[in-house]
Amino acid sequence: MKQSSYSDLVDVLTQSVAKHAQRNLFGTKVDGSWQWITYGAFGKRVDHVRGGLAELGVKQGDTVAIIAANRVEWAIAAYATYGLGARFCPMYESQLPKDWEYIIKDSGAKVLLTSTYQIFEQTRDWSQELDSLENVFCMALPEEDVTSFGSLEARGRNHPTPVVDIDPEWVCGFIYTSGTTGKPKGVLLTHNNICSNINGVSAILPVDHADVSVSFLPWAHSFGQTCELHCLLSRGAAMAIAESIDKLVDNFGEVRPTVLYAVPRIFNRIYDGLQKRMAEEGGLKKALFEAGMANAEKRKQLAARGQSSFVVESKHKFFDGLVFSKVRDRFGGRLKYACSGGAALSPDVADFIDKLGIMVCEGYGLTETSPICTANHPGARKIGSVGQPLKGVEVIIDTSVMEDDDTGNGEIVIKGPNVMKGYHNLPEETAKVMTDDGAFRTGDMGRLDEDGFLYITGRIKEQYKLENGKYVVPAPLEELVQLSPYVVQVFIHGFNKPHNVALVVPDRTALEGWAKDRGLSGNYKDLLDNDKVYALIEAQLEKYSKDFKGYERIRRFKLLEEEFSVENGMLTPKLSIKRKVVMDRYGDDLESLYS
Repeated sequence: MKQSSYSDLVDVLTQSVAKHAQRNLFGTKVDGSWQWITYGAFGKRVDHVRGGLAELGVKQGDTVAIIAANRVEWAIAAYATYGLGARFCPMYESQLPKDWEYIIKDSGAKVLLTSTYQIFEQTRDWSQELDSLENVFCMALPEEDVTSFGSLEARGRNHPTPVVDIDPEWVCGFIYTSGTTGKPKGVLLTHNNICSNINGVSAILPVDHADVSVSFLPWAHSFGQTCELHCLLSRGAAMAIAESIDKLVDNFGEVRPTVLYAVPRIFNRIYDGLQKRMAEEGGLKKALFEAGMANAEKRKQLAARGQSSFVVESKHKFFDGLVFSKVRDRFGGRLKYACSGGAALSPDVADFIDKLGIMVCEGYGLTETSPICTANHPGARKIGSVGQPLKGVEVIIDTSVMEDDDTGNGEIVIKGPNVMKGYHNLPEETAKVMTDDGAFRTGDMGRLDEDGFLYITGRIKEQYKLENGKYVVPAPLEELVQLSPYVVQVFIHGFNKPHNVALVVPDRTALEGWAKDRGLSGNYKDLLDNDKVYALIEAQLEKYSKDFKGYERIRRFKLLEEEFSVENGMLTPKLSIKRKVVMDRYGDDLESLYS
């Protein structure tokens, strides 16, 4: 299929509806079966909601906000808003009401759309309390209720409103950063920003109308919104909206996706799950699995040299049919590409998934870059890297910010059509990250190899110096330790200290199972105080930090009962650790580890 080039999101929808009117677009599980809406029916509903919003006085430059998980109405509202030249501002259902209120105020939202009645009840009176907000609607109410999403749609059916002529440089949306270090900042993205990403990703990932995803990555996050929602819609593909994370495996089996968009946590679960299963089953199954993986490694090494072996290929067919295909069947058996983003994916995990016969394409980007800057793709992949720049994107490594470093590491600076317009109402914050020639300083550390592949080595703001003058970047180290089947989360600390210490949140299910097998009694809190449990976790830290430099090793640690979560304020909605919040809560505990 000939690839179109887009300059605005209204054009994306218009072309796709015209080309794929009868094809399925979104699937939703209702009463045990999947119900699909076609491109044509979706386009009509967008027209109706656009008319409804216009009746409320929404016009070019206004903001429509939404608090909802992925659902058909989310996409309808977004494209209806774009068609009026207005700005779409998504929020997560999991965010705190104070965060919703801040974002609605800061974005100047005129209309708020809510998914559940509970959220509607929490926000319905804000139209009387917040200056800009005029209307609040709920998707859970019946159409006859004037505050329902259905009534807004019905209003538009009676008052059709054409799309406006879109200037590609108009802002089409706010995406608020997660705020790991302070208040969320509203990233202003234009139609051209996002469309440059759609064009760039579509050029390297061969997806078309025959493809389908199971959508669980939030569209409120830039990765899910651009790479899945907008990119797949632009290619005529279909998206089944997952029921929940807990039902993903069931949904995979029912929908049989060909492409998957996920963050490393999902791939880590696959890795952990298979490792645990093989360890538990042991015997012949484990031996076959390990032999299959060893043969897959030989096959990869031969392919890297442009060679092949009849014996290796014959073994691969045997192991693939007997072992690996069974794993792929858990994804529906048709998965071609697994696209990872949002955080660094461990090379060990990527290599493991790759050997199972699922092509992992890891990329890199930020909300401020729409988001994709670089990506691995079929024909140009290096596991451990985040790929080469998209067409039109330039990656610059500024080594001047690094002290005493001769590794080629530096701050990653991005220049291209994907770079944001700026932070909403924050000119000083914008000036801090933008260069005079319009490039964006990411705050991430990385290096480029001789082939132009980018490698991420950490966050500049997160790196700290030990007493011996050595720099430590904690996040990549934490990711490695979290590959342990007995560890869910790790927080490494050592600023101005002689060595690193850590907070460790064990995997409760795995730990309780281990304790039961060894006859250890007591409740979970008692287990965390047990010397044998401490020794187990100590051994796990040693095993999974084998590649750490000597000064990076964790010398002491404390076990925590409570996980870091969005609800307790220690994780952002995209599940990044709020390091300052963790330090405020557990600073004394970390300090005691140096006693």
